[in-house]
Amino acid sequence: MKSRTRARSIALQVLFEVDMTDHLPELVLEQRLAELSPDGSEFLSPDLVDFTRQIIFGIIPIAEKMDQVIAEYAPEWPFEQIAAIDRNILRIATWEFAVSSITPLKVAINEAVELAKTFGSESTPRFINGVLGSLADREKDIRNQLKPGAI
Repeated sequence: MKSRTRARSIALQVLFEVDMTDHLPELVLEQRLAELSPDGSEFLSPDLVDFTRQIIFGIIPIAEKMDQVIAEYAPEWPFEQIAAIDRNILRIATWEFAVSSITPLKVAINEAVELAKTFGSESTPRFINGVLGSLADREKDIRNQLKPGAI
């Protein structure tokens, strides 16, 4: 797994746990980082730990707004029926291309599909690709709705 993909993977695990429990995100992140192998084969450099934190703490405060935007622009998929892991993959990709603008749209979609292959069901990659394809057509509108002053 590529290093930024690994960082996204950890962010996804943290967001999923926080979404499903009342656990504090910082503590969950510290636990996930502590679980990386002590031999260094699974290691995140300080800049990748920072990237992971940016994703987690960029999404959590605006998760509800992001969910509304995703539901608005992808109405063929009722948001309340989306599995928690899929929901968090969508949040990460949307945050990366529409809020932080640190990841090009196509890269965000490809990375989301990779996370879906690892963590989702057999149909998750196709689902994630479809939803993000719908969102991609409205990238500028989504960016405007999620920019800091609009939230």
